[in-house]
Amino acid sequence: MQLARAEMSQKGKRYGKGGGLYGAASILGVLVLQALASTSVAAVALVLPVWDAALVITAVLAAVAGGTAWARKKQIAQAGAPAPEQTIDSVKADLSEIEEKAHR
Repeated sequence: MQLARAEMSQKGKRYGKGGGLYGAASILGVLVLQALASTSVAAVALVLPVWDAALVITAVLAAVAGGTAWARKKQIAQAGAPAPEQTIDSVKADLSEIEEKAHR
């Protein structure tokens, strides 16, 4: 049981980090859309200086959102399946050994 608890705790932490990064990527994605809208308005309203600055901010936010989404994907992939695999393998080995000794 302790092995299963430890394994599930480790997996839970990875899923928690991945979920948090996914939330951060979502918020940053919304900010990208807001900045893009501001860029469009600035491009139409003023000729170049404001538009240029807004475009730079949009590019930076897009890069941050992409990096956060990539980090989230990496965390989720490292967590693996949400099952205590080591414990399951250990229990299967124990059952196999018990069955083997029972047949003697």
